[in-house]
Amino acid sequence: MTDSAYGALYVVATPIGNLDDLSPRAAQVLGTVTLVAAEDTRHSARLLRHLGVVCPLLSLHEHNEASRVERIAEHLRSGRDVALVSDAGTPLISDPGFVLVRELRRAGHRIVPVPGPCALVTALSAAGLPTDRFLFNGFLPAKRGARRARLEALVERDETLVFYESPHRIRDTLEDIATVFGSRHLVLGRELTKAFETFLEGDADHLLATMNDDPDQARGEFVVMVAGAPPAKEESSSEIEASTLLSALLAEGMGVKQIAGVAARVLGGTKRSWYERVQALKDGA
Repeated sequence: MTDSAYGALYVVATPIGNLDDLSPRAAQVLGTVTLVAAEDTRHSARLLRHLGVVCPLLSLHEHNEASRVERIAEHLRSGRDVALVSDAGTPLISDPGFVLVRELRRAGHRIVPVPGPCALVTALSAAGLPTDRFLFNGFLPAKRGARRARLEALVERDETLVFYESPHRIRDTLEDIATVFGSRHLVLGRELTKAFETFLEGDADHLLATMNDDPDQARGEFVVMVAGAPPAKEESSSEIEASTLLSALLAEGMGVKQIAGVAARVLGGTKRSWYERVQALKDGA
């Protein structure tokens, strides 16, 4: 049960680019709370100045979040309201705030969401990919091995996959998507709601070529959306014919990875499943 004498924590969504996207309700909340907990106080100070709001700011980011819980709880216990904001978009969505909200809720404090901009929803709404089901994966790992392992684990998922990516890793990520997903269709949302907002689409190799031709297309923050795995094609060949094809390609000296790619295109299924089957066939031979 929450205590009505306590203040409330307002989880406030802020613009991801265009300041006009801030809702009147969000502006009203930011103008009435007595403390704003912000991922980057310098960034949020600019927003408050734009609104003409004077309010104390408290930094709250991934490195100090746990240590801020008691200080904010004390503020609420005194009957004063607090707003939680991130640098852009909705707090907690690949941004700090989860620990704070969890602990305050456990302690019985009132948590009030103030909805608004969110990059993943903004991107999906204009991408032209299925949105009845999607899987949000936040930021992929920075290191190539871990990143490819994460992508491999998702290659058979049939819902739209959504990732966030930074400009200094977007090319590496597209290279890994090309390796793991092949010619799967992608849509990139870049610089959403800003002056140079752009949507790029095609397979990963095409998008890499576009960035090589125009390096400006690799700038800005990205939402990467990958079409879900297509339904497995009904096999037009018998198991004997499939095995014959695989054996023939092995006999021609083609590599296991190449054969898996050919089999996935011709017979359906995933590269990984065909790779395992071809490898087993090769080992058996």
